Amino acid sequence: MDTVRPKSALNSKSRLARTFQKVINIRTATRIASNNGICMLTSQAKVKEDDWDKSKQFHKNEEIFKGRNRAVLEALVAKLFAGITSIKASYAELQMAQNPYNSEAIQVADQSVVNELKSISELKRSFLKKELDLSPQVTMMLAEIQEQQSLMKTYEITIKKLQAEVDHKDSDISFFQKQLDDSVSFNKSLEKKLNASGPLPMFDNLRISMLNPNHFVQFLQHTLRSIRSFVKLMIREMESARWDLDAAIKFIEPEALFAKPSHRSYAFESFVCKTMFEGFNYPNFKLPNDQDHDQRLFFEKFKKLKPVSPKEFLTQNWNSDLGKFTRDKYLHLVHAKMECSLFGNLSMRKMVSSGGYPETAFFTAFAEMSKRVWLLNCLAFSFEEEVDIFQVKRDCRFSEVYMECVTQEAALLSSGELNDANADVELRVGFTVVPGFRIGNTVIQSQVYLSPAS
Repeated sequence: MDTVRPKSALNSKSRLARTFQKVINIRTATRIASNNGICMLTSQAKVKEDDWDKSKQFHKNEEIFKGRNRAVLEALVAKLFAGITSIKASYAELQMAQNPYNSEAIQVADQSVVNELKSISELKRSFLKKELDLSPQVTMMLAEIQEQQSLMKTYEITIKKLQAEVDHKDSDISFFQKQLDDSVSFNKSLEKKLNASGPLPMFDNLRISMLNPNHFVQFLQHTLRSIRSFVKLMIREMESARWDLDAAIKFIEPEALFAKPSHRSYAFESFVCKTMFEGFNYPNFKLPNDQDHDQRLFFEKFKKLKPVSPKEFLTQNWNSDLGKFTRDKYLHLVHAKMECSLFGNLSMRKMVSSGGYPETAFFTAFAEMSKRVWLLNCLAFSFEEEVDIFQVKRDCRFSEVYMECVTQEAALLSSGELNDANADVELRVGFTVVPGFRIGNTVIQSQVYLSPAS
């Protein structure tokens, strides 16, 4: 007998069996797929991993894009700066071509400026329309080359400009040097005329009976011009040898005070005059002897030697009285240390001592001065009256009878012509520059340098 089951129960059992079967099939499929290495199902974790990879790739592409844009912009700026540098170089070339004027060079430089401006304008247009087609590496390299070429051109133009300025300065120097040489030559010609050893007009037909103190004064001025010319030359040699002139002056005149630096030459003039006029009171600058001097003999010596060149006379008559006088005075005035310092050796001193005539400007000036001092002594002993020489002591009051001031300012103060605040300053004799002379009852003023009273 068959058992009859309810329909609902059968249906429930059937649905449950189908569900279990599906589960068993899914697990079996999953295991099989796993064993074969093939993933047939897509899980939620796998979806998330794929999204992450896509995100990384996106960011990577974005960085590459930004890097390329940055490289393009850097190349753009480099090209722009290279263009500006080229414009600067072309403009400098344009300026250079204007002086001196060169029309062809001006046109070339102007066209170069125009071309660079057009290139920059085209670059701007491409940038605004986002049509830049640049290879960053190639553009950067070409911009660097262009900029270096423009800088080289600018440097070359600058060098040319500086060279032009140097040439202009050289031209100015040559012009001024020529002017200086002409002035020096003119001054030397004037000095030569003033110090000429040729005959003075007033002594051409002079006879001993016509002699008067005025002749002595005229020849004394002639002698002093030669002394001052030698002093100037000696100071120039000292300056060339880098002497300390102030220290040398302290040795000559320890207590001298000078109103102006240019007045220092009076101290050297004083030193030369003291040396050259030492012994002037005696005939031939020697101590008096038993023989009476002959006035006519001295006058004849004066007339004979006055027109003669000292070089011609001394080279042939070195053992004459004038030759001995010149040798003794040189060795006394220019001592060995001084000569070695000025000229670096003692060759001139050795030549003078051995009776030679050094053919140098320094000794030639000395010989001319020596000859004039010697002739002044001859002229002095041509007078019948006794001739005497005198010096003024330091700190003596100024006397217009016996003294003459070598500086104009001090002369005005001493005479009272300046009655301002400086008029209260009392001036005294600082030192004697040129000694004074007495011929009988006639006084020839000494020349002194005045200083404030101590």
